[in-house]
Amino acid sequence: MPEFSVLAVSFFGFLIFLMLLARTFKGARFYIRILSAYFLLVTCASYGVLASVLLRLVGRVSIAQWATARAFKNLGCPTMGIEFEIENEEALLTRPAVFVSNHQSELDILFLGRAFPKHCSVTAKKSLKFIPFLGWFMALSGTVFIDRANRKSAIAAFDSAVQEIRGNKQSVWIFPEGTRSYFNKPDLLPFKKGAFHLAVQAGVPIVPVVVQNYSHVLHLQKRTFEPGLIKAKVLEPISTEGMRMEDVDGLVVRTREHMLRELQAFTVEDRKME
Repeated sequence: MPEFSVLAVSFFGFLIFLMLLARTFKGARFYIRILSAYFLLVTCASYGVLASVLLRLVGRVSIAQWATARAFKNLGCPTMGIEFEIENEEALLTRPAVFVSNHQSELDILFLGRAFPKHCSVTAKKSLKFIPFLGWFMALSGTVFIDRANRKSAIAAFDSAVQEIRGNKQSVWIFPEGTRSYFNKPDLLPFKKGAFHLAVQAGVPIVPVVVQNYSHVLHLQKRTFEPGLIKAKVLEPISTEGMRMEDVDGLVVRTREHMLRELQAFTVEDRKME
């Protein structure tokens, strides 16, 4: 495989060149950290494929995403110089639950590496299923894939998730904004209702998780990616006991308003500490 060897040497040579530039130029630091993140993501997804197969064989596939997430965090945080400080972390032990968190950028994957609980699965758009390594890992580890263009298929996926939650006490982690916001200020996109319908149908609590705006670490528009501390807070579980489908709209509004207040509170707290 001489071609592969040449490509590998060329890639690492390019990384070393960028690392030298990174000592002086912010732009170089941005690209070296982005490339490192994607390289580690592919590496950990490959590990996740193997881990998912082995854990499935011994009946422990419910922790496959947790195990792979921790591997990504253990490699990614030191490499990129990022630390996470999580308040009320014990609420992540709520099981089963529907966890909902704000979605800012691709860096959220690293936060999941730090915060993701055992016996939990993510939801993802169906197109990710076909990405080599990452899609294979997600499919093998029990990801709930949602086809947003096919309502019937999406409903079937959520029905299957309800059965997993009830039957196996498997939690689900969802980004209710539905897409990355890339905000450079503390704000949220409108919430989609799927996570809340799921929680009400399954009769399990919603656990909101708020990650501070981290444009001080990653700012794609300015092409900056610097080391730093990112704070997060796990809010108290919101019971859905006794709720019906007609209660979902109010649940969405209340949850989003609560999360937005906490998100903005991070900025107020940081200003007081300056």
